[in-house]
Amino acid sequence: MIAAPVTEPPRPRGGRPRDPSRDGVIRAAILRLLSEVGYGALTMDAVASEAGVGKATIYRRWRTKQELVVDTLAELDQVVAVPPDTGTVAGDVRQLMSSVARAVESPAGSALRSLLPVMRHQPELMAAFENGPLRSWRTAYDEVWARAEARGEVRPELSGSITAEATSALLVQRWLLTGRPVDEAYVDEVFDTVVRPLLDVARP
Repeated sequence: MIAAPVTEPPRPRGGRPRDPSRDGVIRAAILRLLSEVGYGALTMDAVASEAGVGKATIYRRWRTKQELVVDTLAELDQVVAVPPDTGTVAGDVRQLMSSVARAVESPAGSALRSLLPVMRHQPELMAAFENGPLRSWRTAYDEVWARAEARGEVRPELSGSITAEATSALLVQRWLLTGRPVDEAYVDEVFDTVVRPLLDVARP
């Protein structure tokens, strides 16, 4: 009978251990560079230089540029809207629209806009976007509609409807296509002239 080979436990990787305190600085540097130079011109060396860390610090976290950006995208859901609970659907949607505006005008929003043209050629980037920021965005809206339905303010199954999409469509269009600021004045105008009348129509 042949004895089974003895499997040695994996050896720890060499070098100094990862310092979690630098993660925020590095992610902020990634977002700035994506906004300024885009995905194509982004390099691991540039991230290290922008963050003020050694290249080994970057490669200790990610092996490739794609891994770096995928991981960063997965974390961006933290800056995408958190569902408010003001007690009314109008108050919730208005606050949610402000959260969307702040998100798209943030460094994370600028980074996302720079990545959108290349996502269709990078399935991993698209999956990270869909499972991170986009899912958080949709979840926030779904919670707002569900609470409004439970309070009897809107008709059932409003989530995913044209009315629901319209509450953010103009903000996203302005962000993506015009480059003009998505500020509170614009949010107020969209809410008062487009969204509020739609919410009135959506009553049961």
